[in-house]
Amino acid sequence: MTTRVVLCDDQALVRGGFRMILEARPDLEVVGEAADGLQAVELGRRLAPDVILMDVRMPNLDGVEATRRLVAGGSGARILILTTYDLDEYVHQAIRAGASGFLLKDVQPAQLVEAVRVVAAGDALLAPSVTRRLLERFAATLPAGDKPPPALRALTERELEVLKLIASGLSNAELAERLFLSEATVKTHVSSVLHKLGVRDRVQAVILAFDAGLVRPQP
Repeated sequence: MTTRVVLCDDQALVRGGFRMILEARPDLEVVGEAADGLQAVELGRRLAPDVILMDVRMPNLDGVEATRRLVAGGSGARILILTTYDLDEYVHQAIRAGASGFLLKDVQPAQLVEAVRVVAAGDALLAPSVTRRLLERFAATLPAGDKPPPALRALTERELEVLKLIASGLSNAELAERLFLSEATVKTHVSSVLHKLGVRDRVQAVILAFDAGLVRPQP
């Protein structure tokens, strides 16, 4: 199955480099390029790609607002934010707006390819260490919730446990090892958590958990 990708960056050289890397893989296809956020929104709606590689600092409309418009419009595309700095404030805003992860622009070709595949599969933020630091920023200004919202109360005890472990940055394989379950069973639990919470992917599920005070960054 081919993953369809749209590239959004105001630098043609960057787009060209990413296109060359991605199209060298038989399972990845670049279906469109955008030079600003307005074009990204238009292509996202018209082409219905699986993944959008989205720069944040662009003319006319930045990547944060483009992400917000795409998500609000019901786009099913996973949005992977491109940035020069790993905890750029724009990244924080874009993840809150509905992006599924972020990637540094100096990434190695193999890492870019893997990132697109991972995000397309719904597996969200890429590096656990970076995930933790990013979520700490969300949590730092949040008051502890008095009680979980209705969406969280719909989760079973096992699903709550899975959500807490996802929030600590564990992959499906690590979840399986920690819970003494098969990866297939873990994937079923994760899918159920996302469905019950009504969120797009693991990133948004974890943000919801932090917002509700269900989990806190570990020291």
